[in-house]
Amino acid sequence: MGEKPPQSLPVLRQRLDKWLFFTRLQKSRSIAQKAIESGDIRVNDARITQPSHALKAGDIVVVSLDRRDTIVRVLLPGVRRGPYEEARLLYEDLTPAAVPGEKPNAFEQATRERGSGRPTKKERRDVDRLRQGWDEE
Repeated sequence: MGEKPPQSLPVLRQRLDKWLFFTRLQKSRSIAQKAIESGDIRVNDARITQPSHALKAGDIVVVSLDRRDTIVRVLLPGVRRGPYEEARLLYEDLTPAAVPGEKPNAFEQATRERGSGRPTKKERRDVDRLRQGWDEE
C-alpha cells in the first residue's frame, strides 16, 4: 500500500475575540467582539472588524484602550481563561515603556468623559476659583 507523506505540524489558529478574552486583554468575550467591530483592534497593521478573524502565532495585535495602546505578539492560542500568570504565557508584550517623568498636560488631567459623574469637592473649588477670576474682569 502507499505510504502517507509526513505531515508537518498544523498551524494553530484561534478566533480573535476568544484569544483577547483568554489573554485577559478584554474583560469578556462580548466586550472583545464590540471592540473588534468598532475597529479598536488591529492585527499586523490591518484593521479587523470581524471577531471570527483567525489569529496564528507570530501575529502582532494592537489593542486601543482608553488611555493607551497595547501592542502584543501572539505566542500561543488559548485553551481557557485562566489566571493572569497562565494568560501571560499566550503573548509577548511589545508596548513601549512610558517615558519617566512624562505627565499628562493640564487639559488631559482636567477633562473627563461626559457623564462620568459629579465633580469632586476639589474640582468644584477649582471651578469656583476660575469663575471668580472671570467675575473680576
